[in-house]
Amino acid sequence: MKKTLKTIVTISLLLLATVGLWACNFLEETEESSEIVMVYDSDEPDTSGPRIIDSSSKTMYKGSLDGWTIFVYLCGTDLESESEVGTGDLAEMLDATPSDSVRFAVQTGGTEYWANDLVDPSKTQRFLVQNSEITLVDETQDLQNMGDPDTLEEFVSWGIDNYGAEHNGLVFWDHGGGSITGVCMDEEFDYDSLSLRDIDTALSAPLGEYKIDFIGFDACLMGTLETANLMSAYATYMYGSEETEPGSGWDYTSIGSFLAKNPNADALELGKAVCDSYYAACKKDGEEYEVTLSVMDLSKVADLVIAFDKYCENLCGVSQDDAARASIIRNICSAKNFGGNNKAEGYTNMVDVGGFIQSGADYATGADEVLKAIESLVVYSVRGEMHATACGVSMYYPLSIQGSEEIKIFKDISPSGSYNNFITNKTDGHDGNGAVISGEETGKSEAITFSSEPALNEDGIYGFTLDENGLNNTAGVCAFVYQMTEDGETLIELGETSDVYANWETGEFEDYFDGYWLSLPDGQNLALYLVEEGEDYVVYASPILLNGDLTYLRIRQSMETGETTVEGAWDGIDENGIASRDIYKLKNGDVIVPYYYAYNLNTDEELEYTGYEYTVSGTLQIDYDVMDDGDYMYSFCIDDIYGDYYETDPVMFNIENGEVGFYED
Repeated sequence: MKKTLKTIVTISLLLLATVGLWACNFLEETEESSEIVMVYDSDEPDTSGPRIIDSSSKTMYKGSLDGWTIFVYLCGTDLESESEVGTGDLAEMLDATPSDSVRFAVQTGGTEYWANDLVDPSKTQRFLVQNSEITLVDETQDLQNMGDPDTLEEFVSWGIDNYGAEHNGLVFWDHGGGSITGVCMDEEFDYDSLSLRDIDTALSAPLGEYKIDFIGFDACLMGTLETANLMSAYATYMYGSEETEPGSGWDYTSIGSFLAKNPNADALELGKAVCDSYYAACKKDGEEYEVTLSVMDLSKVADLVIAFDKYCENLCGVSQDDAARASIIRNICSAKNFGGNNKAEGYTNMVDVGGFIQSGADYATGADEVLKAIESLVVYSVRGEMHATACGVSMYYPLSIQGSEEIKIFKDISPSGSYNNFITNKTDGHDGNGAVISGEETGKSEAITFSSEPALNEDGIYGFTLDENGLNNTAGVCAFVYQMTEDGETLIELGETSDVYANWETGEFEDYFDGYWLSLPDGQNLALYLVEEGEDYVVYASPILLNGDLTYLRIRQSMETGETTVEGAWDGIDENGIASRDIYKLKNGDVIVPYYYAYNLNTDEELEYTGYEYTVSGTLQIDYDVMDDGDYMYSFCIDDIYGDYYETDPVMFNIENGEVGFYED
């Protein structure tokens, strides 16, 4: 969650708001050489240099069976117990074209319930799916934790020994949370998951000096540079998605049928088939708008890591210029990111690598080399309209730290010491433990200074002007709108508005709010939080209760016409770092109740405030119209580059007959 803002307004008037933690911190320029660091562990000093996995001496594993074996580590979690997706994918494997040369070796576990009579949730079981038949071939008496690296190691060792083929692939099936959270959260073992380091540890023994053809992630958010770097020791290709995956995931019928017709296909050819069939299935279900899936040639990871590290070293150098530093940070914060990354839905901190590189391309040399290396790494990809410009591989960037261990986890898996230096703060007054772990969040950051204090000007426009110091320490500016309850006791947060005039050359910022808001057909204003802002569209997340359960409407709005499209409802990122896969399509009879963050002005209590029931009938059309006549509040929130923020005193404004006017003090 983003931080909570509280500001005293007049006599004991407190205000709750939330700002984007858009911050990056920089290391003072160093004279250390950029030595190449090979395989490393968490106790290694944080030095500059690319951290390359040295796997050049490994050879391809060739088993005794013909064709292909795909080993599927199927951790069911709530995808099975609530949505029966695991059972559905087993059925897809059974529906594939029969072939003696194609087999799926599947380990099941990780869920309290299976929607079939074959799989026993009280045991860890292994099945062979081949020629339209599924056979139980092994099981344990005690249920094993699918989030334990020992369980993964045993499965891979068993699979290689018993079903190793000429071509072999390993698929991680479940939820994913990106580079920090990892994959395969076992709901029977307190949602323990496999971190990237766990996977590295588990695969080192059974594969030894060998590589398999591919490692794939039928899971959200795992198509990352950190993942690819570690997996390069164990496979020639990796399949993974930058973005979250819809609940249906990969199309195993198409995958098995492709291999049945092409038993000698290589991992690149198979990867293309996986991507194409995945996109086709998502499109059939009307879920293609946000999807991504990439095939990565892991032999090219080292070249990318070297170029990336050199570029980050150059970024550290140019960031000594205050104005350049601030501009780079602002660009990064605007780069394409994945998995929500807002107050309502939660944070994954996964950012497009290409977007990160381009953010500093005007300041630091080496960007072109990195972009070329990305093109060599990502040999095939599919992307929906929302992510048409994504490069195909993401990376960790601390938009908002989620827990004290996050930076520590990242440093253990980071492919670049120079990048670690780039996101690590070494400035006076901050502890240097990480980009946004930089001290107390005060709400009145001393780094934000003004040449013109926040106030109404003679034209009745609310704004401010940053001085040179303030401008060079500002990462981002946003605004929030609030509504008071009729009794005057509760302040309701209506959310973010992008209607802010910003001049980053002069430091001038002004209210540009036109009084229009998104609402349900019955007139209830929705709470809105920015997910994605493209050239001609904006995507919002709106917290609601849907049939009694908290979730988030995904609303896409045309910036040209104002017309809206409801993509569906998504549960966001939970407390375990799990990214929901299901995008629920609204249907007739669904009951929506708007949900708001609020604050009791008398008791200082943070509240959860709800609206009234609205029942869906037909296609839900979100209205974009002027807000009801009445009094509201408006506040700027200015993020500094160290993780603190400055909240301006909110001001009252009135809407009457579609006209917005601010009250003078």
